[in-house]
Amino acid sequence: MSTSEKPTHLLVDLHVKYIQSLDTKKDDLEYWLTEHLRLSGVYWGLTALDLLNNIDALNKEDVVKYVVSCQHDNGSGFGGHVGHDPHLMYTLYAIQILVIEDALDAINVDKVVEYVASRQDRATGAFTGDEWGEIDTRFSYCAISCLSLLKRLDAVDVSKAVEFLMLCKNFDGGFGSSPGAESHAAQIFCCVGALAIVNSLHLVDADLLGWWLCERQLKNGGLNGRPEKLEDVRYN
Repeated sequence: MSTSEKPTHLLVDLHVKYIQSLDTKKDDLEYWLTEHLRLSGVYWGLTALDLLNNIDALNKEDVVKYVVSCQHDNGSGFGGHVGHDPHLMYTLYAIQILVIEDALDAINVDKVVEYVASRQDRATGAFTGDEWGEIDTRFSYCAISCLSLLKRLDAVDVSKAVEFLMLCKNFDGGFGSSPGAESHAAQIFCCVGALAIVNSLHLVDADLLGWWLCERQLKNGGLNGRPEKLEDVRYN
């Protein structure tokens, strides 16, 4: 396709139809290889439709029913698909979807809050994503964002959570996945986002971090996630 043949406006109807079609391709190998991303995909699709002013293109009742089906049997955390183990990341996706659909009454909020709070190490302030114990600043963001949406930040030690995030701050102004880990755009998004939610942005060196982020842009206009890497649209 030549430059002159490329569309000059957003093809909204085609985007909507594409999103609607994603759960109909159950004969495709890719459908099953991405099973663990199913709940994430619902969130991505729903928010895309919302931005396109077509949120009703996915049936609300079906969406809420599916989200609830991904919740663990004890009514606590959510997995990436029906029967999958609960994880903070998928729990955040679930809560975000239910908030968008104004359907938090479909779950026991107190049980979800209890699950999220149980993932915090009260000694360090860090959060583990699931019962297997991996620590990552992404999970701090997931927990803080989730509890903020549920208006229950009181359930965790916010001060300790902030202390842990600041231990992950590097000399270049960026943040890593854990103390001493390399600065990465994705981790920076999570750390800055979490700090913003709990009114602690003053702890960020905005000028230094801003310069680091500016240096992520390559000659072709794209941005990478860290030095010496290729550009990727997700970092834009």
